[in-house]
Amino acid sequence: MLTSLQNSLVKQIRKLHSTKERHKQQLFLLEGTHLLEEACAVNYPLETVCCTSDWQAAHSSLWEKASSKSDRTEIVSEEVLNAIATTVQPDGVVATAKRTDSQTQLPFTGLVLALETVQDPGNLGTIIRTAAAVGASGLWVSGDSVDLDSPKVLRASAGQWFRLAMSVTENLKATVQQSQQAGMQVVATLPSATLTYWDVDWRKPSLILLGNEGAGLSADLAAIADKQVRIPLSPGVESLNVAIAAALMLYEARRQMS
Repeated sequence: MLTSLQNSLVKQIRKLHSTKERHKQQLFLLEGTHLLEEACAVNYPLETVCCTSDWQAAHSSLWEKASSKSDRTEIVSEEVLNAIATTVQPDGVVATAKRTDSQTQLPFTGLVLALETVQDPGNLGTIIRTAAAVGASGLWVSGDSVDLDSPKVLRASAGQWFRLAMSVTENLKATVQQSQQAGMQVVATLPSATLTYWDVDWRKPSLILLGNEGAGLSADLAAIADKQVRIPLSPGVESLNVAIAAALMLYEARRQMS
């Protein structure tokens, strides 16, 4: 059992709390039973799995499955588990896994999201969860958005992170233009738009363009959209949370395609 906070593995995993270290080590954190279950369900390869003896006893089947998919497993003390977790009350297990190639090309077909400078990990995780729920083809994020594999993003996705194709693009405008060249309609959300999101024919291959939580979508990107739409709001209400806006349009598209 690992009990020392000075252990080299413990130190290495604690460093993964930092974005810079996750990029340097090319690893990310999986915290909690549910995320580990979802990773195992899709056979996602794991690097290290650390858990307390109590957790191992209570989740023997998951422990065996996770062990078979990881390079290293360790039983750790409660103190060590609390130190390597980013949550205040971890439930007994923390794993690490290799970061995926964030530049993976996504298919320009079906229903895709493109997010510009989304900063809140809770918003991004919720959007990922919703996109997976409706069967979206994938999700692009601009390079200045929050990390796709931030611990908070993974938790907010409720495990659906593993079920959606995602990629980072350093040139979101070029990516949007590529989707247009491939035959996708690009739909941008703007509060001043004449059309509502109900007016769109979502049965066509579509890319939904959403902007930053505070600043919204940049004029440069909004200008190249094929359609600009708004979400109707009551007087005095300025805007909706970006994750809510994404959910409304995704489910309208799902409704039309049903």
